[in-house]
Amino acid sequence: MTGPVLRVRDLVVRFGGVPAVRGVGFSVEAGEVLGIVGESGAGKSVTALAAMGLLPRHAEVRGSVLLHGRELVGARDRELAAVRGRAMAMVFQDPLSALTPVHRVGRQIAEAVRVHQKVSRERAARRAVELLDLVGIPDPRRGARAFPHELSGGMRQRVMIAMAVANDPDVVICDEPTTALDVTVQAQVLEVLKKAQGETGAAIVLITHDLGVVAGFADRVMVMYAGRAVESGPVREVYHRPRMPYTAGLLGSVPRLDAGKESPLVPIEGGPPAPDALPAGCPFGPRCPVAAPVCAAAEPPLAPVAPGHHAACARAGEPGLAVARPPRPADPARPLPPPRERRAVVLAVRGLVRHHPAAGPPRRRGGVVRAVDGVGFDIREGETLGLVGESGCGKTTTLMEILELARPQGGRIEVFGQDTALLTRKTRPAVRRSLQVVFQDPLASLDPRMTVHDIVAEPLAAHRVRDAGPRVRDLLALVGLDPAHAARHPGELSGGQRQRVAIARALALSPRLLVLDEPVSALDVSIRAGIVNLLADLGARLGLSYLFVAHDLAVVRHIADRVAVMYLGRIAEIGRVEEVYRAPLHPYTRALLSAVPIPDPDRERERRRVLLEGDVPSPVDPPSGCRFRTRCPKFRVLPDALRQVCVHEPPEVRPVRPDHGVACHHAEEPPGGHR
Repeated sequence: MTGPVLRVRDLVVRFGGVPAVRGVGFSVEAGEVLGIVGESGAGKSVTALAAMGLLPRHAEVRGSVLLHGRELVGARDRELAAVRGRAMAMVFQDPLSALTPVHRVGRQIAEAVRVHQKVSRERAARRAVELLDLVGIPDPRRGARAFPHELSGGMRQRVMIAMAVANDPDVVICDEPTTALDVTVQAQVLEVLKKAQGETGAAIVLITHDLGVVAGFADRVMVMYAGRAVESGPVREVYHRPRMPYTAGLLGSVPRLDAGKESPLVPIEGGPPAPDALPAGCPFGPRCPVAAPVCAAAEPPLAPVAPGHHAACARAGEPGLAVARPPRPADPARPLPPPRERRAVVLAVRGLVRHHPAAGPPRRRGGVVRAVDGVGFDIREGETLGLVGESGCGKTTTLMEILELARPQGGRIEVFGQDTALLTRKTRPAVRRSLQVVFQDPLASLDPRMTVHDIVAEPLAAHRVRDAGPRVRDLLALVGLDPAHAARHPGELSGGQRQRVAIARALALSPRLLVLDEPVSALDVSIRAGIVNLLADLGARLGLSYLFVAHDLAVVRHIADRVAVMYLGRIAEIGRVEEVYRAPLHPYTRALLSAVPIPDPDRERERRRVLLEGDVPSPVDPPSGCRFRTRCPKFRVLPDALRQVCVHEPPEVRPVRPDHGVACHHAEEPPGGHR
């Protein structure tokens, strides 16, 4: 058949009269990938669920969803059931919730086959194994016998993709399929999606908040805001010549691996409007840096601005709407810091070890989780160290051991020159006052019953500081909050505002060192940019030192001076950010950096990829010698004699350049540096 496989027109979704989707329309052809992007609450997932007919009964759906010309809006459940999984399939964001926990994954895939195809149980079971092999599950026969909880997040997402393509669908809708995954696993899953699409020829609708993923994977992109499409067109055209200020703002607020601290992010001020309180005229008007009186008169339609390119902006025809990243201005009143070697050490970690008993059935008791196994680094005054790595590598455990301010299980921790093993009940509070923490989820770390004023004043009260009112007002102003926010509760604030409150609380006692545990990972990209800029500005103004724990290497590129890459409880590489990112020496660091998408279609599609095979081994039973060797692409091509070194001798971090160390027996310069 020719023409679009899926065509959506004037789609409207309401919940209790409140509009969640307002007149969305798009089409996708066979073999094409359409990316749908936007902030949380833009209506992306509701649009996908409406197209699949998966919204609850109380949802009011109007408009048209045509699959090969067949109308799905208003169709009966029996008709939709015949379409779902056969002609149109979906890959959900959380595979653990989407898979039945009490059935083996092979049985679940075979069930999807038998629902739509008249085949025997044996043939369906063989087809399930074939599909698991297609999506790259190691030992697919064994994988088919596993329960969902026995697989990693990346493996579960591969199972979801296998189930989605089991019946050769014409359309696959992927709702944030890589959001909860590490960057290396994300790269693997996207490669699997490409392979599955090549096998089936399906059209793909990819819903995501990651503009880098869309730049490298999609053919066309649709940007959504306040329940409707505000820009759409070919990816290269929209990314290089955005005609809607919201699109330009999203692109300007994305941390990029190829841009560092000298190029600050450009956040979008404010937050999206509530669906039941849309402003007059253009919904983006109150946040738009180029809004004009005409923008408040009426909501602009999605109109053509170039061949195949549409934008909903009254000023779309004017040039220069793109938000450029200005260079970070030099502050003449702020002197340059002295060289690193002349600055005092605020945190020194040497040979840190943290093992704990493995959880599990009684027969497995006695196992030991080697969460941290000999980690060492230091942080100087006014310096930011980014601690990065995949989930389970030991980043947060390292952070918690430092915050404990107690004798570590093994190794040594010195905070402001004091050995934590020697701290007493009398000396510990003074150190605690100068060492504060900002957690990942501000909603969980702030007491919902307390006002913002009481939350920020709590550390002051704990350390018996009198008359906290002026200090609280100063702190709120310092982190960019209005004094009126002091009377509010956390539930009344946006995610970015809550994180600013958490930062204000951490700064209440004028600390010298802040420990930041994934402080921006739970935030939308536009809000994340503002918090990253705030942290960078506060660090420079107040002379703070940061230990910045993150999995997003692009964010670390924008804020850190040095970076330490962890793998399975050990440091793989450490050094200045510019050196490590320009020319990484450890194969693991190269794989991490190559997997981070860049929101530039041209650069993203030209980059070399280093795809890692398999998952991180269990810290209960790590490989002998080099712990990375089971996934190392270099190990696979070494002569046997050199392999034996990796198998039997654990590599230690050794200096190879000034302030640059690597834990690899066979580290070498990449040809031409890293791209």
